[in-house]
Amino acid sequence: MPRIRDIAQICKSKNAGPFMVTIDVLFEDPALYRKVKEAGVLSAALFSRLYGVAEEDVLFTPYDTASAFKATLPRLVPAGDIGDTDVYGAQQHAPLLDVEIPL
Repeated sequence: MPRIRDIAQICKSKNAGPFMVTIDVLFEDPALYRKVKEAGVLSAALFSRLYGVAEEDVLFTPYDTASAFKATLPRLVPAGDIGDTDVYGAQQHAPLLDVEIPL
């Protein structure tokens, strides 16, 4: 099965303020995006499991016109706080890269 790293044009993360991070997954091909969406793997439940946050705290949105998915979730450690290893939230997408999508 292909992984997100193999089929997404862009998979990136960044801070959405000091307490939240947003993760974007974009597809160049709208048909591929639709197949990924239909597979149902990318969801609030997936982000909850991968990032150890409550599912109800994940704002997950598919954007059909942009062939993209966006998830915004709380950071486990606020940006810049003691123990923070990614002050910009720029590496938080990494756990998502190996997610397999049944196409």
